[in-house]
Amino acid sequence: MSKSEKGTAPKNEEVGESYNADAFAQRKVKWYRSTFYNALILGLCNFLAPGIWGAMNSLGGGGEEEPYLVNAANALTFGLMVVSCFLSSIVVRFIGIKWTLIVGTMGYAPYAAGLYVNNRFGDEWLVLLGAALCGLSAGVFWMAEAAIALAYPEPYNQGRFLGFWLSFRVGGQILGGAINLGINARRSTSGSVSYTVYLIFIALQALGPFAGLLLSSPSNVQRKDGIKVKLQVDNGILYELRSMSKLFVSRKFICIIPFICQAVYVEAVMALGSFLSGIIALTIGNLLGAFLDNKSISLKTRTRSAFFFVASWQGMCWIWATVVTTELNETSTVYDWLDPGFGKAFALFLFWVAGFQLNYMFLFFLAGNLADDHEEVVRIAGLLRGTESAAQTVSYGLSSVSVMASVGNIYLNFSLWGIAIIPAWLIIRQIGNVFGDKKIDRETRPLNDASD
Repeated sequence: MSKSEKGTAPKNEEVGESYNADAFAQRKVKWYRSTFYNALILGLCNFLAPGIWGAMNSLGGGGEEEPYLVNAANALTFGLMVVSCFLSSIVVRFIGIKWTLIVGTMGYAPYAAGLYVNNRFGDEWLVLLGAALCGLSAGVFWMAEAAIALAYPEPYNQGRFLGFWLSFRVGGQILGGAINLGINARRSTSGSVSYTVYLIFIALQALGPFAGLLLSSPSNVQRKDGIKVKLQVDNGILYELRSMSKLFVSRKFICIIPFICQAVYVEAVMALGSFLSGIIALTIGNLLGAFLDNKSISLKTRTRSAFFFVASWQGMCWIWATVVTTELNETSTVYDWLDPGFGKAFALFLFWVAGFQLNYMFLFFLAGNLADDHEEVVRIAGLLRGTESAAQTVSYGLSSVSVMASVGNIYLNFSLWGIAIIPAWLIIRQIGNVFGDKKIDRETRPLNDASD
């Protein structure tokens, strides 16, 4: 950060004077324009699109595909997601954030239909077409929902909004786990899911665009603090491409890239794991959100405390995973949920999923405190989700190598976690200090300019 930037960064005292949440706490708003209502609709869109996609994965959707088809579909999906995330601010420029979200929900149903058709009839072309459509749409959806989650809520509701919205992300996982658990709980062999279940899931995903229509446009959102939501992009295509590239190579984003990236059961175990871990992730994510909104604690302390908690949790999981996977790899043991020794590996799985939810949520909170204006909210949301997609693409590629799938990925991620701590801390320690409160600053800046 330059000296001039440091000189213009708001101090905590200045932020407190320009924004007094208590003064607006009782302002009445229409329920269907409120931030909570929009969090509900955003969460519903998440559940109907990636949530149901996760539910199908929990049920083994695509499990009968040939390995080459799986690799091709995953590479196509996540590769296109990287591209669509990077170009997402341009999409917002032309159709707005609401319609970007709606368009983003449209590619999930064709992909699910492709899996269904392949599993039932053996046709492969729809899997690849669906994967391409999903990759193109999912990238802009991921950006749009993240930008909305960062821009719509009042500053004192940011953490709770994130926690509530991300609860729907694990809703599909819980649903899939519950169905799978009901099928396999009394079996030691594989059960099967009726094709009707998949057709219902496809129909639910097809409802995603209609759910998106219920979302309020930024100009129609009514916040209790009376501040209008601004979330549009007005610049040209070349300007946005340059701005996205410049933000990607900026110090504040490069330093958190490793932190973004660091993040042998039978079916009955995975069913139980999907169900219980989803509930745990939902609970702990909302608790973190409530803590991040605690006004009695300074932003600096909240951010640093959350970072140390999340990083420590992740580190504990990677140490634990290294020990457990090394042992399982040496013994080649496969556990069912009634077998002795099952508990230590299963508990790791629960902690792992909970840690992912914590890391996921903290990254969004962090991104919201790095964006300088509403246009940069869109850009940083796109880069965050694009980087995540790129990391998943690499992960799928590495997992195709036997040794990486068994133990190598654990060792690699453990190392990446260690590398990520220091550069992430260099940025996090400036939030609430040198950076001030970016969310309050960018949202009250028009008010301050008007009063000058």
